[in-house]
Formats: sequence, C-alpha cells, structure tokens
Amino acid sequence: MSRHLSWPRRVALWIANLAAIAFLIAPLAPLVLSSVQSEKTLQGDTRALLPREYTAANFRLILSAGAQRGPIFEQVSYLPKSVERFPVAFLNSLAVGVAVTLIALALASLSAYTIARLKLRWTQTLLQMSAMSRMVPLIVLMVPLYVLFRTYGLLNSLTGVITAEVGFLIPYAIMILVPYFASFPGELEDAARIDGCTRFTAFVRMILPLSTPGLAACAVILFIISWHELLIPLIVVSRPEAMTVPVILAGLVSDYFVFFTLMMAICLLGLLPTLLLVLLLQRYVVRGLVSGAVKG
Repeated sequence: MSRHLSWPRRVALWIANLAAIAFLIAPLAPLVLSSVQSEKTLQGDTRALLPREYTAANFRLILSAGAQRGPIFEQVSYLPKSVERFPVAFLNSLAVGVAVTLIALALASLSAYTIARLKLRWTQTLLQMSAMSRMVPLIVLMVPLYVLFRTYGLLNSLTGVITAEVGFLIPYAIMILVPYFASFPGELEDAARIDGCTRFTAFVRMILPLSTPGLAACAVILFIISWHELLIPLIVVSRPEAMTVPVILAGLVSDYFVFFTLMMAICLLGLLPTLLLVLLLQRYVVRGLVSGAVKG
C-alpha cells in the first residue's frame, strides 16, 4: 500500500512514525542521563539538560551491593539498604517472573482452550468471571490475601509471591489466549482424533506448536507485569532476602533523602530483562499480535 503513496505522503508518514517513536522513548533520556552522574551534580544544577560530568559510580555501587563506594560515595554517611540488596532482589525478581510466566501460561492455556472449544454455558461463565475478576482493584484484596497467606504460611517467601501473582495474572492470560485458540479450525483436532489422539493429546501435539506466536506474546505480557509488580511483594514479603526489585526501589525514598541517581540506575538495570525478552521474542510477538488481530 505504501508503494502507491506519493513522496510527500511518504515523508509525512515517516515523520509521524519518528514522532511517535520519539514520544515513546523520550522518558528514557532523563533516566539514562541521571544514572550516569553524581547526586551532587544532579542537585547542583537542575536546569541543565546535559550533565557536566559522567560517572559509572552508581552502577558500580549497586552491582557490588554497596562494597565499591568510590570517591563519590566515600563522604556519604548514610546509604539505603536497598543498594546492598539489589543483586539478591534482582535474582528474586527473575525467579518470580519466570515462574509466574510459565505457571500462569500453562494453566491459562488449558482454560482458554476449554473455553474456546467447548461451547457450553459454564465455559462462557468462566470467561465472564475471568473478565470481571480483573475489574476489582488489587488493593481491595490485599487484606484478605494477607490473612489467607498468614494462615497457610506463605508470607515472607517467594512461593507466596508466585502464588499470588499467578492467581492475579491467569485471567489476563485467558482473555488473551481464548480468541487465539478460537481462530484455529476445529478440523485440526478432528483429524488428530481420527488418528487416535485424545482431545488433550491433540491440544499438546497440534494446537500448542501452532500457537507459539500467541503464547510468546502472552508470555512477554505476563513477564512484564510480574516483573514490575510492586503491591503484592510489598504486602506479602517483609524479609529483605525475599524482596524484589520494585520493593527495594521504593525503599530508596526515605524520610530524609531521595537518592535520585541511584534510583535511576536501578530503574535502568531493572529494564534490561524485559528489554532483552522483547528483543529475543520480537519475531514471535509481532507475528502473534498481528495474526491474532487478523484472525479475530
């Protein structure tokens, strides 16, 4: 279609695309610039667009768990504990994100396939309940969740965080996967069942391999939501060794001081896993979103 456009329209289209991309990535510019300067430099001239000096001391301090202070932080009498806990919190967030994504995707794919293929009243009710459950604000459920997890001994553990996030993310995954599974013709399963496969075997051997783009797109969405989740780990976990990156990031805001440069550096490091995941699965994600839109 773009080949038939005149060159002024092509130029206008390119300018519009570049403007949209610039609008999306513009917030990253102050994030990067603030992370590579000292707190003194940042607070000294708040109107400067570019820092007068650049340093990697913030990243060295965070990645070394506060061991490598360097000359910038040697005179700082107080550093938040969040800096020392970042390496452990990063691994905790990674474990939680991967576990939540895999478990929620496995359970949601079974439910979504059931809803898409069995045209029964209870399956449609299940889909409606999944959609309605996401209308409830998460903060409303925190007190019942805390009491329930205290009863079953799931507080202060990554198992509790994973269990809670899986329960909250399954409805999202179901609503994403149901239209995708419904787009496949039923003749695929009928042919497999003629060859001796059960419905579950046909689902595993035929539908799941064909659904790789949709599953990849859903997995990326689930991982991003789980990785950036703050409220659930903040309520469920109080032990430092079980905290995640969003929790320790919130700990940088104290009653006496806000460590802006360290906060920006942790934010930048926290973006890396989601960025790498999107880049690795970009082909599948784009194909899954486009095919889902066309088939829907």
